[in-house]
Amino acid sequence: MERLYWLNQIEQQDLVRVGDKAFNLGRLLQLRYPVAPGFVIAADVTREFLLNLDTEALITDLPYSELHLDITNWRQLQQVASSLRQEIMIANVPSTWVKLIFDAASQWQANCLIFSPTVGTNDTSSEIEDFSELLESQVCWCNITEIALALKRSWSQLFRARSLLYCKKKGINLRQVNFGILVQPLWDATKSGLLVANSSGLEVQANWGLGNAIDSGEVNGDYYKIKPDGVIIEKSLGDKILAYKVKDCSQGFLAQTNTILEPESSCLFSCLLDLQEQQKFALSQTELQELLKLANQLTKEFATSFSYKWTITKNNETLYLTQVTPGEYTAYTNSPQQVIKGLGASSGQVTGTAYLITNFQEKPQKLASDTILVASSISIDWLPLMRNCKGVITEFGGLTSHAAILARELEIPSVVNVNKATELIKNGDKLTINGDNGEINKVKFSTISSDQDLTEITKSKQKQDFSTQIPTSTQLMVNLSQAHLIEQIQSLPIDGVGLLRSELMAVYFLNEQNLSILQNQERRIEFHTRWFEQIISFASSFTPRPIFYRSLDLRFNVLEATSTSQSLGERGTFSYVQNPEIFEFELAILAQVQQAGFNNLRLILPFVRSVEEFIFCRQKVESSGLTHIPQFQLWIMAEVPSVLFMLPEYIKAGVQGIAIGTNDLTQLLLGVDREFQQLRNLNECHPAVMRAIKQLIDTARSYNIPCSICGQAPVLYPEIIDQLVQWGITSISVEPEAIQRTHHAIARAEQRIILEAARKTLS
Repeated sequence: MERLYWLNQIEQQDLVRVGDKAFNLGRLLQLRYPVAPGFVIAADVTREFLLNLDTEALITDLPYSELHLDITNWRQLQQVASSLRQEIMIANVPSTWVKLIFDAASQWQANCLIFSPTVGTNDTSSEIEDFSELLESQVCWCNITEIALALKRSWSQLFRARSLLYCKKKGINLRQVNFGILVQPLWDATKSGLLVANSSGLEVQANWGLGNAIDSGEVNGDYYKIKPDGVIIEKSLGDKILAYKVKDCSQGFLAQTNTILEPESSCLFSCLLDLQEQQKFALSQTELQELLKLANQLTKEFATSFSYKWTITKNNETLYLTQVTPGEYTAYTNSPQQVIKGLGASSGQVTGTAYLITNFQEKPQKLASDTILVASSISIDWLPLMRNCKGVITEFGGLTSHAAILARELEIPSVVNVNKATELIKNGDKLTINGDNGEINKVKFSTISSDQDLTEITKSKQKQDFSTQIPTSTQLMVNLSQAHLIEQIQSLPIDGVGLLRSELMAVYFLNEQNLSILQNQERRIEFHTRWFEQIISFASSFTPRPIFYRSLDLRFNVLEATSTSQSLGERGTFSYVQNPEIFEFELAILAQVQQAGFNNLRLILPFVRSVEEFIFCRQKVESSGLTHIPQFQLWIMAEVPSVLFMLPEYIKAGVQGIAIGTNDLTQLLLGVDREFQQLRNLNECHPAVMRAIKQLIDTARSYNIPCSICGQAPVLYPEIIDQLVQWGITSISVEPEAIQRTHHAIARAEQRIILEAARKTLS
């Protein structure tokens, strides 16, 4: 790396090297517009780094490789993207490069830096401009180690699955893309937002703090619509729930009560806004007029069509431009191609017709086959309805919400946490949803070709290649409930069914009926027969591999969703104590399966709060005759935090294994609801949750009982698998679509442990 390109020195001939974003900001800075200082790490450096990677054939010819991917094979695409990015992250950045950047940035005396991708190309097509919008900025502390990591994180974005997919579909050769990185100081901000200008007027969005919350779609900022003459014709208060701020490392970071903790390595944190801030417009009248004045000045450079992102710094209340984009900006228009953003919760893409449900009491019995279901939220009793859907969209919910779990179970794309989905989407709208990046597009059906019905992409996820699978000591199991998936799963190299969800089995053939139907002898026999047939289909298909059946987790006799927002006292084994009949009914069915010659059934008790509850259930199990088979085991779900402290007592009372349920454990430890995604940093990767998981594994190992994990954590955050293996987890149970990548993660973790042990022995 020979030089850095400073914004105040960039010239016309540097455009291709520094990219459009940096060139526009540099040009404006030189014209004395309010732009923060910065410099560009040119595209030549990106190319040199990639060409010097010591990798296998998959990498060696990048960025000149055309990457001949079958983009309809979503699994292959994810694997290639993961391999490419991993190679970048483990590579070393030359120390001379990092020192040059550090020395240049140190003159700003800023604790935090922002690395923004800036793309240049000889091709002026809009596809390249749109591609740059897929790339995210990285923030880091201003030190040698963090700068090197931020560089690699920035470069690796070229090879995310969505980047490769976009390039392939648009015919963009990666060698046409000149990828630079704009480095600027990141100063704390009191407010930030976006201004969009076109011939009909201006639109402004504003939020407290940095611009991250608006950019990520976590909040809807205050909104202004303004005529070209400056008259405000519309003004609305936004849903400003949270704000991002820069940590003050000089004084140490002390979390406030409303702080949502980020990883310690992050120089940002997010905090919940108090009610007074939420109900107050972020911009003063003076600040709004300053934004409009700046927009008026920019018409000299870009005519009437442009957009700019802005921020007002905390220290000196100075307005800065952070990004300027010439031309039309359509993200906030009501055009047919409007993109609606949410959280991708179940992989795949599909096109279909929206069916909106706003009154839960008026759900239809069945939906058309091309339906995309849209609702505010979803509970498990919606499963029969969802089986006919092509995709699901909800206003609320996170990655472990019932909508997300059910969609992954049914292997249909899902986008959750879509703000005002039931207002933005109307019945009959033609939609394309992407369950990977969370984007929803309104489209005209006349523009949809047969190959745009991307159901095949979802189906292709099942075509996983296990020809080179390496045996592992850590068992790999699958979470299931739907019998129609057995055929495609039973031949896979898994060690059994780690979680057979009884609620999702029962809800399908109950068809929204209450379990009080068991009082009717005729219906009781019918129900018994259907439930027995369901369980025996799993037992026979996977024998001799074990089936871990989790008994019903109900609110008394009502088969519906349960969460921390409902009465926790009515859940799990407590409901068995209150109403033993349903539990005894289940045990009788399991005993009948055993009597049919299948000894691979194991039982997991859900949501156990006390040793007394467990003993009650154990006695019922013994009375049913299930324990007469030596292979039978009685486990509990480790999801109530008290198990952390009482596990030795549970083991003494007869618990033979534990299955860690990370969904409920996370909710109860951190005080969050799975249906509330705004607290996005309070998830399964939180230090408190990870410490709890480690403690449970350690205790189980010390008492020599097996310990499994069957929550969503390993699927949503596969990076934790390395730690789970190191800590000694017995088995990991995941959704079918995650089997192959989970196996690879387990194999890598075990190989790393073996390698480290060998090195210690040799030394």
